[in-house]
Amino acid sequence: MKYRTLGRTELRCSEIGLGTWTFASQVYGAVAEADAINAIRAALDVGINFFDTAPLYGTPQRDGVAEEILGKGLGKDRDKIIISSKFGRNSSEGNAPNFHAKRARQSVEESLRRLRTDRLEILFFHSPFSAEEIHDDVWEALDKLKTEGKIRFIGHSISMFQNTQQMTRNWAAERKIDVIQVVYSLLNREAADLMRDLGKEKIGVVARESLANGFLSGTITKDTQFPPDHLNARYSREEISERVEQVQRLGFLVRDDIKNMPQAAMRWVLDDPHVSLVLSGAKNQREILGCAAAAEAKPYSSAELQKAETLHYRDFQAA
Repeated sequence: MKYRTLGRTELRCSEIGLGTWTFASQVYGAVAEADAINAIRAALDVGINFFDTAPLYGTPQRDGVAEEILGKGLGKDRDKIIISSKFGRNSSEGNAPNFHAKRARQSVEESLRRLRTDRLEILFFHSPFSAEEIHDDVWEALDKLKTEGKIRFIGHSISMFQNTQQMTRNWAAERKIDVIQVVYSLLNREAADLMRDLGKEKIGVVARESLANGFLSGTITKDTQFPPDHLNARYSREEISERVEQVQRLGFLVRDDIKNMPQAAMRWVLDDPHVSLVLSGAKNQREILGCAAAAEAKPYSSAELQKAETLHYRDFQAA
């Protein structure tokens, strides 16, 4: 595994990180706890040291299921790794926004308990949809949590990109945040300019959804039928076909040292000079090991990157 510095935090992060959304949400199908823990242990074995989670990754009855699984899976290896979690949205509250001081404090305390730890390296705002959702009192609460050593750095996990990118730029300029987490993939590059601009300001960049909700997994065809509760069930047959066709055009990125499209997708993201690391949403040991191999592959040549750019017709919106 190779490592990069996460912006001005100076944290040394593995180029591949493990995101835990799939462990609890079932948006891509159920994941057995044993499979999730095996994925965590396999990630540790290959040198992955960045793990991302959130209270929202739970059920309507129980927040933070993924945090609980992660805490159990990490065991005594906690001090070797970097944990990021989030606040402001909870599964038990139907994803309603709560970006205020009391929730920040409550959320962090609950996350620490579930994760069996005393600190978070990064606490992200979890996908505010607009600046109006942010209460002024939240910043003082976050400063107090930093002073107490319960969080080290603050970030913004971005959704509703067009509505919130200016807020992100403002926060970065005011030095309120040190890290951003953005959707970035071969099928969605809308964050590229923001990543470039904030990268110049030494803001760490964590890329997520880099397999484009499974469309870059190599398993989806034009005929794929998604069950009703699957994240991709919302797409029409025409939309599915359009995505599959774009992935097929990018097939040239698979080569001798990059065995399949998931590895190609991860390698392409890593070749962006402004990316600090890319998260894998692996559901099991096999998937995380496959994604980890992308870090060992040779970077794409300028000619390959230019061809991929030429074949990129438009951005498909994130989940």
